[in-house]
Amino acid sequence: MRVAIYSRVSTDRQTGDNQVRQLKAAAKRHGWTVSEVYSDVISGATDRRPQLDKLMQAVARKEIDLVMAYDVSRLGRSLQHLVGLLSELHAKGVNLYLHTQGIDTTTPSGQAMFGMLSVFAQFERAMIRDRVNAGLDRARSQGKRLGRPPVPPVTVSKCRRLRERGLTFRAIGEKTGLSHTAVRRLLEKAV
Repeated sequence: MRVAIYSRVSTDRQTGDNQVRQLKAAAKRHGWTVSEVYSDVISGATDRRPQLDKLMQAVARKEIDLVMAYDVSRLGRSLQHLVGLLSELHAKGVNLYLHTQGIDTTTPSGQAMFGMLSVFAQFERAMIRDRVNAGLDRARSQGKRLGRPPVPPVTVSKCRRLRERGLTFRAIGEKTGLSHTAVRRLLEKAV
């Protein structure tokens, strides 16, 4: 079993050594070998956590079978973020061990807890979708335009002229301030 530890502390005046030490001891008790330790020194509220991102890339590549963390608060910056992480782990078949909460998805009771968390994650996504759709319906009823604003006709004409001169979609995009995919979409729609 390929095991990775994730630790996080908020400031450089703190150390994640205590978390790692306790998690390594727990791994030894379970007979697991820790292959990688990912440690961030960053606030939990921060969107980008480089080491957590690396860990999740390893999860996506199926290089890890089990993620160990000292506490649930070390992983997720919010309930929504945590739910996303748990869903991603579950989808890749990666187990989770949370030391403080005593959650170990390699056991039947831990799998049951993971299943319940997945149900809550699904419920949370449904609630978000309902709120978004309600907001879109309200905006439509108020006559607001939704989606990207249309490209002005003068820009569409300029794109056509540049394409007729043999420029690539990327070159046209650079000249008009549009992405090359937007240029391609505009010109294919215009044909």
